[in-house]
Amino acid sequence: MIALLDYGSGNLRSVQKALQRVGADVRLVTRPEEMRGARAVVLPGVGAFDDCVNAMKRQELFDATREFIRSGRPFFGICVGYQALFERSEEFNSCAAGLSIFAGKVVRFAGQPGLKIPQMGWNRIEMLKPDCPLYRGVADGSYVYFVHSYFPKPSDASLVATRTNYGEEFASSVWKDNIFGTQFHPEKSQAIGLKILENFVALAK
Repeated sequence: MIALLDYGSGNLRSVQKALQRVGADVRLVTRPEEMRGARAVVLPGVGAFDDCVNAMKRQELFDATREFIRSGRPFFGICVGYQALFERSEEFNSCAAGLSIFAGKVVRFAGQPGLKIPQMGWNRIEMLKPDCPLYRGVADGSYVYFVHSYFPKPSDASLVATRTNYGEEFASSVWKDNIFGTQFHPEKSQAIGLKILENFVALAK
């Protein structure tokens, strides 16, 4: 069973359907006790960093998620769920502390003349860690779907699995041990996204 954390994120159902399409047994989880027995956890997200973190704390999912990650079982953070893995965000004068699994902060695109913020649409990923289990069968330079104005800047560059250029280069995904995070939305990235989710589901079997 894969636990999909339900803290009110708007893209929850699309992630659920995409996981089910690649063969996952998915359970929507709103309380920590519902995570028991999960072989993997997915933290989806759209919207603001503080909204995500504060909702998780209200539902007692924040500490439970940290504990799950420490167990060594596969964890996948998507978009804001990826950003939440870091210490803090600069979004809207954010005050909430992130999960702090990784050192680093979430920053806004610098904004260059003619560059539309948020980045909304397809962009390519450059593989820095081709051995990352998420990218088995995914070609370097593949296009995936983004919707974001902010992105994490990991303090440890060795975490970065893929990078993407949108006026500046940023870490479009990270990987360390059992922890995966993507700034892009695999559930919106058609065949490539489904392959990435299929690879994650395989880790939970």
